Amino acid sequence: MERREVLKLSAVAGTAGALTLGGVSFADAAPAAGRPGGEPVEQTRRVTGHLPTGAPDFVYVPVEVPRGVSEIAVSYAYDRPAVPDGTAGNACDIGIFDERGTELGGEGFRGWSGGARTEFFLRADDATPGYLPGPVNAGTWHIALGPYTVAPQGLSYEVTITLRYGPPGRTPSAGYPPDRARGRGRAWYRGDNHLHSVHSDGKRTPARIAALARAAGLDFITTSEHNTTSSHRAWEGLWGDDLLILTGEEVTTRNGHVLAMGTDPGVFIDWRYRARDNAFGTFARAIRRAGGLVVPAHPHATCIGCNWKFGLNEADAVEVWNGPYTPDDEVALAEWDNTLVAHSRDRDRRSRDLDRDRDRHSRDHDHDRADWLPAVGHSDAHRDPDVVGLPQTVVLADDLSRRALQDGIRAGRVWIAESSKVGLSFSVTGERGEYAGIGERLEAPGTTKVTARLEVSGVPGCAVSFVTDQGRLHTSALPPSGAGTVTWQTTPDNAAYIRAEVRHAPATPGLPGPMAAMTNPVFLGRRQPA
Repeated sequence: MERREVLKLSAVAGTAGALTLGGVSFADAAPAAGRPGGEPVEQTRRVTGHLPTGAPDFVYVPVEVPRGVSEIAVSYAYDRPAVPDGTAGNACDIGIFDERGTELGGEGFRGWSGGARTEFFLRADDATPGYLPGPVNAGTWHIALGPYTVAPQGLSYEVTITLRYGPPGRTPSAGYPPDRARGRGRAWYRGDNHLHSVHSDGKRTPARIAALARAAGLDFITTSEHNTTSSHRAWEGLWGDDLLILTGEEVTTRNGHVLAMGTDPGVFIDWRYRARDNAFGTFARAIRRAGGLVVPAHPHATCIGCNWKFGLNEADAVEVWNGPYTPDDEVALAEWDNTLVAHSRDRDRRSRDLDRDRDRHSRDHDHDRADWLPAVGHSDAHRDPDVVGLPQTVVLADDLSRRALQDGIRAGRVWIAESSKVGLSFSVTGERGEYAGIGERLEAPGTTKVTARLEVSGVPGCAVSFVTDQGRLHTSALPPSGAGTVTWQTTPDNAAYIRAEVRHAPATPGLPGPMAAMTNPVFLGRRQPA
């Protein structure tokens, strides 16, 4: 049986980014032989339709699931007509919600594969990666179509739903990763918190990613699939004393992506809103309630829907370096540096605002949180030849645990490197022995001479720069070996903060070279009274 839906523009006027079509029923299916009592072994329905340019972000196809169903299988296809140069063609995502409904932030989510798959199934004991195994209860389920881009000719789609009948099955208990590993006590730990597997649009298995992480010299990783938590249970047997695996999600909205880093296993964060909906604050708080960090990802990426539009007020850190260093990372770095200047101007007001607006929604894990926005960097690796750990976030933490690592990131005790071959130490000292490391403040009078010192290794052919609120004030080439120490003197009156960059030689004269390593800042000067 087939049903066709033709969506006209007038039909979506006044919608809030979503539309629900007419339902698909299996109730009138003729019984089939093969089971006692004449129960059908399986039933299939097909829905076809057409979405115009300007269709809502999400189109829901209700499916009435009767009793006795043990498995739901869905496949879909859509047309890809030729479009003029510079015009987006058709791209349509897919997912599913169970009988608990499609309410934003509700409990009905059962999986999402975006545009990575053309078919999926789910049942009690198993599901396609990206989808959650569990009971197939009777009620109204919803296939979620996400017309990401629609060609001028519109988007014609076909969805095929198959219900298979049988015993309900049993959902195995989830084997989630522990939230700590052996570690080395208080130390600098290397990690990559932005990784994709076959559970979203990646091509690698969790086992392959874990092996690559170990080969890259990482101490911890975070699984961060697009809009699904299905990978959280897929790492059993892959963690160990040498590798901590944290769970999370890349919340992939139409107005940018955000890493929910280190959330509780199994906790899903909804993505179905835009900046205009004024909903992000609710879900940022949900990330923190689940024990995670809010980290906008690749904020100036050029892909459609990837540019971050929600602002940085809710962020715990920001990803300024995503994969191999590119011009959009340079823009993200400059934007982040501007936040440091703003902090230097009104740091005490920002600190009070953070205390008021964020602490009441946290787990009280962030007693060590900075009152400025730290920078992090991750690989966003999906498939070969993407390099896990390029770049990597290096965190000073009290031990190798979720809480300690998050405390270190919140406090800004972080530097970023292109690989584990890079070693780095950065500090600022005063005339009377005052000392501050990465993410700290050197309390000293404005006219006091202070000395920035960077020790670095593993970066042949690179140069070191010291950057302040005035810009890049000192640059020094390293020896050919790529190991050396660079120092520079200034005063708190002349520099509100100092951070270090280590860059390769520029490919284009007059432009900065690709980043090899960078630090978060050391702030200078005495705090002003609140």
